[in-house]
Amino acid sequence: MLTDHHIAIIKSTIPLLENAGTALTAHFYQRMFLHNPELKHIFNMANQKTGRQQTALFEAIAAYAKNIENLAALSSAVERIAHKHTSFNIQAEHYAIVGHNLLETLRELAPDAFTPEVEEAWAAAYRFLAQIFIDREAQLYAQCAATKGGWTGCRDFVVSDKIVESALVTSFVFTPIDQQAVIAYTPGQYLGVELTPKGSDYVEIRQYSLSDRPNGQSYRISVKQESGGVAGLMSNHLHNNIHIGDTVALHAPAGDFVFVDRQRPVVLVSAGVGITPMQAMLEQLAHNQYVQPVYFLHACENATQHTFAHRTQQLIEANQWQQHTWYKTEPAPSSSAQTGAMDLSAVALPISEGDFYLCGPVGFMQFAKAQLLTLGVPDNHIHYEVFGPHAAL
Repeated sequence: MLTDHHIAIIKSTIPLLENAGTALTAHFYQRMFLHNPELKHIFNMANQKTGRQQTALFEAIAAYAKNIENLAALSSAVERIAHKHTSFNIQAEHYAIVGHNLLETLRELAPDAFTPEVEEAWAAAYRFLAQIFIDREAQLYAQCAATKGGWTGCRDFVVSDKIVESALVTSFVFTPIDQQAVIAYTPGQYLGVELTPKGSDYVEIRQYSLSDRPNGQSYRISVKQESGGVAGLMSNHLHNNIHIGDTVALHAPAGDFVFVDRQRPVVLVSAGVGITPMQAMLEQLAHNQYVQPVYFLHACENATQHTFAHRTQQLIEANQWQQHTWYKTEPAPSSSAQTGAMDLSAVALPISEGDFYLCGPVGFMQFAKAQLLTLGVPDNHIHYEVFGPHAAL
């Protein structure tokens, strides 16, 4: 049980956490993988090498300590993480492993400060939070299993189509081997793709946004081929080694970044491969014959990297919506795209009444959100998705 005394002790350790910084989480992951190497098949080892996961975990631990008296402030983070965990098939027993290694990390890094009283408080706090996640994830698993076409764990799919969408992005269409229905999803959600890439020692699980509206029979993701190195391990494997007819294991759709129909104007803002969830939303809006104004704003390097350009234009024209495009380099003479960085002040946007959805590199979303706030868009009307470990804008 988490008591007021425990809470007071947790809050008193916040300066210790802040002084430790990401050294705390780096030590934690090093320790856990040493003692539980099987978890390397669950965690994204590329994010370990880049440091993104250590930073995300430290920020989560610090936020929990600071808001332990007001967990409602963390509800959106809990929901986001719970969805992500289901796409890794995280189970209750994993929390015991994480908790043990977290406490041992605190003991090893701060042996003088980690008194029995502090240990008791942190153990209680961890158990309390872990149970929140365990319960929520159990609900998500149960909902998926009980819904037509749903499943838990992995399900085998065949690659039924592979489509080059632009210079760097290729779409993969997955059809279930059992030829049964697949669970519907809300545009904005992602699939967990589980493979062992060529040259990798580990099973790798990556989340890729679904890039089409649900049809009950198949799924489509659209993957950017990253440059070499650890960050491009999975995308290069998909592009170079996965072909039509190959079998791929998938985790059911998940994610809390979704289109919500509030019958308000909708503004979809993306850059690069961040267009993928926006395209799914656009397809769904068109299918539903959405009556409110829709604005599709996209930025990318040049026309050769403009994913879904033709299909997007078809949907925009058919529904008399608005589209604005920015290319970093000079556009082709026949293109209506503007050159340079996205300038939202140049578009007559529904500032006070619209819902704004952002997806793209973190730096781009910070840039776009700052513009929207300056223009007067209410902060709670701005929704965004970060690929990989979460980062605040």
